[in-house]
Amino acid sequence: MPFTIGQFLEVFAAYNRAVFPMQVILVSAALLAIFLAVKASKSSSKFISTILAFLWLWMGAAYHLSFFSSINPVAVLFGAFFIFEAVILFYTGVLKDELSFRFRFDTSGVLGILLILYALVVYPLLGIVFGHVYPQSPTFGLPCPTTIFTFGLLMWTDKKVPWYILPIPFLWSLIGIAAALSLGIWEDIALPLAGIIGTAVLLWHNRIRFA
Repeated sequence: MPFTIGQFLEVFAAYNRAVFPMQVILVSAALLAIFLAVKASKSSSKFISTILAFLWLWMGAAYHLSFFSSINPVAVLFGAFFIFEAVILFYTGVLKDELSFRFRFDTSGVLGILLILYALVVYPLLGIVFGHVYPQSPTFGLPCPTTIFTFGLLMWTDKKVPWYILPIPFLWSLIGIAAALSLGIWEDIALPLAGIIGTAVLLWHNRIRFA
């Protein structure tokens, strides 16, 4: 790692102070996406896709490029990929209308609930337990909890997901584990599980479109 745990936590603190109260807006957007997936009206999937695209754009521009890059030059590359993922989500889910979110009480639906609850509730609570108290904490809207949330919502899709949506979130789910192992951000330990389980369940239920 090209930075220390102290520097890493200070980036969180600088970010959280600078963007407040944006954290509240981001969580509200996530709750709206959940509500829309449960309600599942004709236009709800486009709104959910817009929310997901905005979250990935925010992570790329507002966190990676604006803050994380100050201690890690590779964050510029991370930011570019996150912004590219935002473009993919907007193009696929909004312009082409190829993403359909509808909560169903089945295996993938329940696993999606667990991932979403982890991202929004368990993750910040574990952060407090592990001593990552606000503002030195990875709040929702930062890459790791938001990637877990993304996989949770993808588990609620009711038609095949184009394959090209998954590589960037999946790769980040593997890269992000370094924070848990090297820096003691133990709440991130669920990140690779979210990527592996989310992708595996979509494959198992034949909900990834490769053509």
